Amino acid sequence: MSIFPKISLRLEVEKYLKEGFMNKEVVSALGKQEAERRFETLLNHLSHPPSFTTVRVNTHLASVQHVKNLLLDELQKQFNGLSVPILQHPDLQDVLLIPLIGPRRNIKKQQCEAVVGAQCGNAVLRGAHVYVPGIVAASKFMKAGDVISVYSDIKGKCKKGAKEFDGTKVFLGNGISELSRKEIFNGLPELKGIGIRMTEPIFLSPSFDNVLPSYLFLQNLPSAVVTHVLDPQPGEKILDLCAAPGGKTTHIAALMHDQGEVIALDKIANKVEKIKQNALLLGLNSIKAFCFDGTKALKLDMVKDADGKPPFLPESFDRILLDAPCSGMGQRPNMACSWTLKEVTSYQPLQRKLFTVDPQIGGEGMLGAGLSFEQLKRLQRFDPSAVPVRDTDLGSLGGARLEDLVWLANKDCIGFFIAKFIKCKSTEKDP
Repeated sequence: MSIFPKISLRLEVEKYLKEGFMNKEVVSALGKQEAERRFETLLNHLSHPPSFTTVRVNTHLASVQHVKNLLLDELQKQFNGLSVPILQHPDLQDVLLIPLIGPRRNIKKQQCEAVVGAQCGNAVLRGAHVYVPGIVAASKFMKAGDVISVYSDIKGKCKKGAKEFDGTKVFLGNGISELSRKEIFNGLPELKGIGIRMTEPIFLSPSFDNVLPSYLFLQNLPSAVVTHVLDPQPGEKILDLCAAPGGKTTHIAALMHDQGEVIALDKIANKVEKIKQNALLLGLNSIKAFCFDGTKALKLDMVKDADGKPPFLPESFDRILLDAPCSGMGQRPNMACSWTLKEVTSYQPLQRKLFTVDPQIGGEGMLGAGLSFEQLKRLQRFDPSAVPVRDTDLGSLGGARLEDLVWLANKDCIGFFIAKFIKCKSTEKDP
C-alpha cells in the first residue's frame, strides 16, 4: 500500500516520459487505459524503496556462507535481537537479499523536528542515519540527546537553518540528535558526521556504514545482474567504459578470480580514485583504472597498443561493459526530480556516441523501440510497477516461500535495463 505521493516531476518531463511510455506498440498491446494505469503505477513505485536491500559478497576474499553468518550477527545487533532473514539469491549466488520491514505506521511523531534534504531522506529510507550536511532545518530548542521526528523536504523549498517548515514534507521516522541545533548550524564545514541517529525509521532497513567493508558491496539487484550477463572468464582482458564508482568493475574482477586484466575508465579524476579505493578495499589486483573519456577510447590510426593505456586498438578486449551515463530516474526511492526536459534528454547523444542473455532475471524489453519479439526477449527490463506496493512485517515473512520472496526481489527493485551484444565477425579486413 502506498504511503508516499508519486514522484514529483516537472510537467514537461512527465509529459515527455508518458508519451514515450504510451507509444503505439504499448497502447496497441495493452489498451490506452491499462497503459496509463501502468505509467501511473510506475511513478508511484519510484517514490517508495524496493522490498529488499541487496548486497554482493566479495567472493575473492570469503565464501558467501561465511559472510552471510557474519551479516546475521551484525543485523541482530542493529535490530536489537529481531530475527530478520537473509536470503541467498538462487540465480545470483554471490548476492544476498535482506527484506525491508515496513512501513511501520505506529511511530509517534515528536514535537521537536528536523528537516533533511531529499537526497538525505532517500538514504534514510534505505537504512542510513542522518549526517550533518543533510540537515536543512531544526526546531529552535533542539539539543543533543533529544528525540527528533525527521522529515524530508522532497521539493527542496526549505531554507538552510530554518527553525520550522510548513511546506511539503514526508515523515521518515524518529531518531536521537547527536548535536544541538546551534552546533549543526554554526557554519563549521568540518562537521560531517552523524547528526541524528535513526532509532525508529518508518522502514526498517540495515545500515551498511562501515559494515564488513572488505566482504560486502551494497549494490542494487539489476546492477549485480549486469556482470553475470557479461559472464567474464579468468584470464580475459575486459574493458569497463564508464566505470565509477567501481561496483561492476570489482564484480568483474571477483568473477574472474582476480585473474586477467580489467581496464576501468572514467573521465572524472576523483571518481577514478574511488574505483582504485574500492579495488584496494576488496583486495583486487587485476584492476587498472584510468582517467579517460570513454568516447575516445578507440584509436583507429594507432600502429601498436600504447603500453596498456588508453586509447586502444580495435579488438583489444574479450568483453566490454558499458553502463552508459543516464538520468538515474529509475533509482528508488526518489520522491522528486527537479530536472528540466533538456537535462533529462541530454544523455541520449552521449549514450549513442558511446556505443541468448543469461541469467534472465528481468522481464523482456519494452515495446516501442521497433524491435522484434525475439529481440525484446534478449533485453532485460526491470520494471518496479510490475508488483503492487506492499507492507512487510516479520509475521508475513515467516510464512512466505523462498521462491516467492526471490520473485518479489527480482521485480520490486530499481528501474533498469540490460542489453548484451555478441560480436558476429571481426572488423579486420581479410588480407
